[in-house]
Amino acid sequence: MDRRTAIQLFATTVSTFSLNTLAHHGWSSFDLNRPLYLEGKATRVKWQNPHTELVLELSATLVLPADLASRSVPAQTASVDGPNLLKKAVLPKRADKTWEIELAPLSRMEAWKVPEIKPGQVLAMLGFTFKEEKGGAILRVEYLWLDGKTYALRSSPA
Repeated sequence: MDRRTAIQLFATTVSTFSLNTLAHHGWSSFDLNRPLYLEGKATRVKWQNPHTELVLELSATLVLPADLASRSVPAQTASVDGPNLLKKAVLPKRADKTWEIELAPLSRMEAWKVPEIKPGQVLAMLGFTFKEEKGGAILRVEYLWLDGKTYALRSSPA
């Protein structure tokens, strides 16, 4: 292998590793004091680990549901103050019409019995993005509303 090929291979490997590292991150990267509400249609879905991902095309008329603050949330093993999060929910300030959505790992999706989400399916969620909504339009989901059911995704069912 000549020097130029070795450098290109190294650069490609480092770039791929860096992108994968940035794509998967824990809860600490997100602003947990400002829950966002999103609803729309799934356009692409990756039902896989390390967590299920989808691209959400926002509803043309995104509004906070009038009953959001009074919705019940299922008990989970993580200590999450769900009712308070629902009361604090806001809409995003940014104008993006599509968002990258990070759901839970497959094992947790199965524990909650979340049906596999398909492209075209309509769903709503409450979650967190980066502080001051900087960076990409990415939402880490805390609560998912799908087919009339609520799923808590931070941890397993209590």
